[in-house]
Amino acid sequence: MMLNWDNPLAAPIPSVQSRPELRSHKSVTNDAASKKDVHRGSAVVEVEQEVSEPCSEYRTTGKTFDKPATYEDSTNDAESSPQHLTTPATQEADSTAKTSTATVRAGESAHRCEWEGKQTFTPMKPVNPEDKRVINGMGDINQLAPFKYPWAWEFFINANKNHWTPLDINMAQDVHDYHHSLKPEELHVYENVLAYLTTADILAMRNIGLAVMEKMTAPELQIYQARQVYEESLHTWTYQHCIETIGLDQSEIYNRYRVVPEINRKIQISNRRLDAAMRSDINLHHQDDLQEFILSYAFFAGVFEGSWFYNGFSPIFALQRRGLMKGTAEQLQYIMRDEVLHASFGIRVVKQILQEENLKLDPQAMRDMWDEAEAAEADYAKFLLPQPILGYSAQDHHEQFRFIANRRARQLGAEEPFPGARNALPWLDEQSNMRKEKNFFETRVTEYQTGGALKWD
Repeated sequence: MMLNWDNPLAAPIPSVQSRPELRSHKSVTNDAASKKDVHRGSAVVEVEQEVSEPCSEYRTTGKTFDKPATYEDSTNDAESSPQHLTTPATQEADSTAKTSTATVRAGESAHRCEWEGKQTFTPMKPVNPEDKRVINGMGDINQLAPFKYPWAWEFFINANKNHWTPLDINMAQDVHDYHHSLKPEELHVYENVLAYLTTADILAMRNIGLAVMEKMTAPELQIYQARQVYEESLHTWTYQHCIETIGLDQSEIYNRYRVVPEINRKIQISNRRLDAAMRSDINLHHQDDLQEFILSYAFFAGVFEGSWFYNGFSPIFALQRRGLMKGTAEQLQYIMRDEVLHASFGIRVVKQILQEENLKLDPQAMRDMWDEAEAAEADYAKFLLPQPILGYSAQDHHEQFRFIANRRARQLGAEEPFPGARNALPWLDEQSNMRKEKNFFETRVTEYQTGGALKWD
């Protein structure tokens, strides 16, 4: 019976019967092949009988049956012209070539089966969790438990409690606010925040998915990072959902990082500093490469996700506090909560690597990293807020970055880069500590995560 490929769910089609002369001479052919290869292994003979059985030439004792060549046969051959007809000689050559190939393959297969049959299975020792390391580990990457890093598994569990999609939030009021309520300076803020975030989150997704994750040698770390890749994709969907719902020009918004110097600078710094993690030839057994990788990951966790992202949502939250663009702000609250977990996880991984590899962060390299990040953020704030909006200014944005940078540096075990920086936006932390119920008729989201607020230090 044959599968009906036009409709796989239909009943099978009866197999097409071979021609009478094939059936009548099949046994004779097999006998001849057996005599010819009597000195070869039985496995070889059996395969040859299957593979090399002729379809247009049938051998018997001293007699050959040839299928008459036809015009249709030759025109179906890509190598043939209408005048080129198949002959017994060419059929003999093709059959011999196929037989030789089948013989070699069957011989290799028989030898491999014989070798494998002699191997004795030796059970492996149970996995010792102490053999696990964040990088350069010797454990079994395919065996999750027992854990060496139970905290990584807790990150994964908590991340799954935070599940949401942008379709859960009502954006109707945002459409009205954008087209009828926002002032020109507020439109400028809203559009350029989205322009930066759309590019930055794709960069974050690629960095984790294509670079960092493959270098981890403990599966509990990789499992959380797989969730992180999904969340970065979800964030990108969220920005796209906002852009589509409000009716912005997608090409223009997505292209701004190419034409706005202040946005482009942050993206270029990120690309350059994350290059070590993205390099395919990096050798983490080499001290210099390892130090470069740790600094790259420290930038990703401490600056890119922990400071730039965290501070980057605040202009939209300032609009939300005045009752504007509340749907977008709620989307960013959920993203912010994810990013807090991402930054916390990354910082924990960096500290674990430093402990296991007996290394320390280079103070001067860290100083340079924070200074470069602050200068880029200061220019971005001036571009974003050339004139303040109600309740928010470029000075507020810049000072809040310095305050958050100090927090991230402390978490990394390093010196504060900006001593004395003040908390310019005391309400910002509240945006990620959401424990509020929503009215069913206002939104589908009832609670973002069960449990208490996150701890920052």
